[in-house]
Amino acid sequence: MDKYQKENKIGEGTYAVVYSGIELSTKRRIAIKKIKLGQFQDGLDPPSIREIKFLKELKHTNVLELIDVFAHKKSMNMILELMDTDLEVIIKNKNVVFNAGDVKSWLLMTLRGTYHCHRNFILHRDLKPNNLFIAADGTLKLGDFGLARDFAGCSKPMTSQVVTRWYRSPELLLRGQYYGHGVDIWAIGCIFAELMLRTPYLAGDSDLGQLQTIFRALGTPTEEDWPGFSDLPDKKNLEFQMFPRTPLKSLFTAAGSDALDLLESMLTYDPLKRISAFDALDHCYFRNAPAPTKPEKLPKNADAPPQPEKNLKRKADDSEDAAVKSKLPRMLF
Repeated sequence: MDKYQKENKIGEGTYAVVYSGIELSTKRRIAIKKIKLGQFQDGLDPPSIREIKFLKELKHTNVLELIDVFAHKKSMNMILELMDTDLEVIIKNKNVVFNAGDVKSWLLMTLRGTYHCHRNFILHRDLKPNNLFIAADGTLKLGDFGLARDFAGCSKPMTSQVVTRWYRSPELLLRGQYYGHGVDIWAIGCIFAELMLRTPYLAGDSDLGQLQTIFRALGTPTEEDWPGFSDLPDKKNLEFQMFPRTPLKSLFTAAGSDALDLLESMLTYDPLKRISAFDALDHCYFRNAPAPTKPEKLPKNADAPPQPEKNLKRKADDSEDAAVKSKLPRMLF
């Protein structure tokens, strides 16, 4: 702790307290996340262990930096970059005006960070706007890796209780346990749509309601659209109303054909046909005009205080340890 100067408390949850601070050697602004030890049999809750593990492994411009981690007295201390705000705050602030180039820039940085995770065999499993942090220089960084896990193939069952509901893919909502990179790509597609609409695109009030919202927007899938759809655990017990597919252009009236093509490829029902992060980065959408806005020129949310990395609570799951979606208070306004 001699390397850092602790300042104001900026967030508190069940298992952690977050302070703003300064790294004395560099004068860099930091977040000090103090995780309380001794509340679990192994000392730390599983989401904190995952977060430390993956942030230590992932070093990338578009992934939140874990500067240091150490035990001090009765807490584990994570020293993180201090972020100015997050993408959710910017989307919700109607005083912030952004254009197509800004949307393209945020999406590009999200995909770059996600591709770095995927090429290192890591699924994030909780991508959403308030887990996409914005630094002072405008750079977007993926954060909150409490639900992330190693991934080497779809042959091993994993819990379906991941990803916040509005960004959760249909295979997870139907309790599929064999999945891959597609769950992150679906979430990014929902974020892309939200950036264009300035409101959540697929907002259900329950898991069943979420599926109905998706099917109403994108059409009810068939076995032809999605081979294996009928064999998913919850599909065997449910019958869905058959909704026709509504062209995306009818809602996203200002979007170009290249943007709609990329969005459709992200929100494809069949996970095996869903575009990968690598191919999404190579999509013509990013080469066509307008060019992505440079990060330092992106609109900022000047009213928001610095954002801490959040703490996740533990939830028991039969297949593996999962995490509840309750976080540290955002203290946005």
